[in-house]
Amino acid sequence: MPDIFESGMTKSTANFTALTPVTFIERTALAHPHRTAVIHGNIRRNWGETWQRCRQIASALHRLGIRKGDTVAVLLPNIPEMLELHFAVPMLGAVLNAQNIRLDAQTMAFMLDHGAARVFITDTEFHDRTRAAVDQCDNRPIIIDVVDSQAPTQGERIGHMTYDELLASGDGDFTWQHPDDEWQAVALNYTSGTTGNPKGVVYHHRGAHLNALSNVIALGLHSGAVYLWTLPMFHCNGWCYPWAVTAVAGTHVCLRQLQPAAIFDAIARHRITHFCGAPVVLNMLINAPEKHKRSFEQEVTVATGGAAPPAATIEAMHTLGMNLIHLYGLTETYGPSTICEFQDDWNSLPASKQAARIARQGLYTLSMSDMMVAHPDTLEPVPRDGETMGELMLRGNAVMKGYLKNPAETDKAFAGGWYHSGDLGVWHPDGYVEIKDRAKDIIISGGENISTLEVESVLYYHPAVLEAAVVAAPDEKWGEIVCAFITRKPGYESVDANDITEHCRAHLAGFKIPRRIEFSDELPKTSTGKLQKHVLRSRLGTA
Repeated sequence: MPDIFESGMTKSTANFTALTPVTFIERTALAHPHRTAVIHGNIRRNWGETWQRCRQIASALHRLGIRKGDTVAVLLPNIPEMLELHFAVPMLGAVLNAQNIRLDAQTMAFMLDHGAARVFITDTEFHDRTRAAVDQCDNRPIIIDVVDSQAPTQGERIGHMTYDELLASGDGDFTWQHPDDEWQAVALNYTSGTTGNPKGVVYHHRGAHLNALSNVIALGLHSGAVYLWTLPMFHCNGWCYPWAVTAVAGTHVCLRQLQPAAIFDAIARHRITHFCGAPVVLNMLINAPEKHKRSFEQEVTVATGGAAPPAATIEAMHTLGMNLIHLYGLTETYGPSTICEFQDDWNSLPASKQAARIARQGLYTLSMSDMMVAHPDTLEPVPRDGETMGELMLRGNAVMKGYLKNPAETDKAFAGGWYHSGDLGVWHPDGYVEIKDRAKDIIISGGENISTLEVESVLYYHPAVLEAAVVAAPDEKWGEIVCAFITRKPGYESVDANDITEHCRAHLAGFKIPRRIEFSDELPKTSTGKLQKHVLRSRLGTA
């Protein structure tokens, strides 16, 4: 029997358009051309101007020979040019490869070659590493220099032309083309590559579009929201917020360098309503000198992710007058893929118990279709008892296309029709997931599994602890023991290992107490604020 809902109905340009985040800026410029789009130092541009600049850059790149499927690599901090390229490059069907500004030249060169970059747009502050990276490339890309007035050092111009010269060569009335297929690649992001070369994660237009809209809802972005760029735009394309903030005709406030005083000043001066950052950024604000802290009339919503925020951090953020939303995600999931949505009955809980609930990773976001905690090999879901450990798995529209030129790793990541996160956690009766550790970070001491996140959360409640990272240390008797690396707050230099041990004894089972405690002036981190536990393990000879 024929399907009456298919007969005589066909897909056409009238009723189907491939999803792409580029449509957001086109609509915003039409609806709010005079609303402020970008603030950077003394620069103020509205959406009409920004829309024209994006088309102009797209036109100029087209004249350089950039076409569908070509890669445009960028090495830029949070500046207006970085925002513009998130729209200009996809307008051509080209792929944006935003690189970490702290990378070494050798890793940059690998990415440029692996991604087959045709153009490399870089800030002159990084000219030394840019030159060294390009000199190592098998195929040398065209270099475009960005000269930013807010840069601490201007650096040398080593490119074929400057960004402004490139802009001047383009047509502001350039007509951009929708992607032929929303599955078409829009961005290329690389994993951290702590062991071997990093993997190239490919995003598509559909995922970028849907995850941006999911962010709008999750973070409560509203028309006229003012967003502060504390999260690097190069990290998972800024968790898709270049597109999300633009979708609501918000204002992007660029912040080139991350300093507590600058963040507090920007929040007060520009009436910031939203920003994102890893727990280490929140910790920076919490422990900033009192002279830098400011009070705000507006409501400020902060999204954190990248690592589970300790409950003590969540409590402290509330005392600063900031509403915290906990997100979880990976490079392979366009950034945010789960959210800990606040439940009404949590309002009656004490602050410490509220914070413990918020510290969970929660439920899948609107851009995802499902999640589960399961055995990594059998895919058998674990009981929702909040105790049984399994691997968090996800599926949905905001999961990567795959790893570039690496089908074996792609197949492994998607085994059984799920994306395997590599994170171990438990499933609570209310359906919320709680990550306990990365599979590689879990400590097995005397046959007992120990969550490093649990131990770290307890450490952060000690008044002397500024930063804490827990890893496994080898031990002849137990196999592994808990080792804590700690940075003390100023004024607490006299706190020693015995003090920390006594604190832990009051809150942890005996086998979870750190047997080894190392104090350090600073803990190693990535440019996005994640603690580099592999570096700490290497100090113990266990990397």
